[in-house]
Amino acid sequence: MKRQFLIPAGALFLWAAVAPARSEPMLPPCAPSAEISGVRVVRVEKNGVLVLEDGRAARLEGLLLPGSGGDRPSQQLAARSVQALADLTQGQVAVLASAAPKEDRYGRLRAQVFVGDSEHWVQREMLVRGLARVSIAPDHRECAKSLYAAEDEARRSRKGIWAQAGYNVRSADESLQAEADTFQIVTGKVVSAGVKNGRAYLDFGPDWQRDFAVTISPLDMKSFREAGVDPQSYEGKTVRVRGWVESLRRPEIEVAVPEDIEVLDTN
Repeated sequence: MKRQFLIPAGALFLWAAVAPARSEPMLPPCAPSAEISGVRVVRVEKNGVLVLEDGRAARLEGLLLPGSGGDRPSQQLAARSVQALADLTQGQVAVLASAAPKEDRYGRLRAQVFVGDSEHWVQREMLVRGLARVSIAPDHRECAKSLYAAEDEARRSRKGIWAQAGYNVRSADESLQAEADTFQIVTGKVVSAGVKNGRAYLDFGPDWQRDFAVTISPLDMKSFREAGVDPQSYEGKTVRVRGWVESLRRPEIEVAVPEDIEVLDTN
């Protein structure tokens, strides 16, 4: 005859009270809350999109892979970037953190992605390896400082794309007309800054018809006001700006948020 061991109801209640609750993933303070947890990445598309086991797809927010910025990387470099992303994520259980708006126009989740019990932040890993650049969307500005720091680490070490001349940070003194319709990072001193008809202009040279400039539309000026940043305060400062180069009368980059402009000094 088998013995039956009965656990008193009170003991069950006590066990439930002291049993450790399932912990939330530990994410960087800058990251939004976890939208998806415990889902496996089954494959990585050539454009860097992650396909999850439940059929959903996710895009790495804040990253620009080689070939996504109008640049023409070597096939080897482009393949290396996607392969590194696959090595990091494919077959891994992931946590995807996202803030509204959570999906792009194709229905893909826009997320900061973490794998390995949230120990590995995929965006940061790709940046420190020099296999991506930072591109901050106006409606997803989380973690900009952390992402820039990771990118800068790789650039200083000349890793990945930063070992290739085609990805050099441009000087505002260069002729940038040939870089039209490409994503570029440009460094220079703001010679003058002003606002005309609600639009801000940061000029990097005395010739407003030929020299490189940064502009901020009247609509986007709101984000600068909300951040307490007066665009005219950039005058005299050396900055690093990123975005898509437009060729009008002169080469320009239109920025939408203060995060697009990094102040390198205050002189």
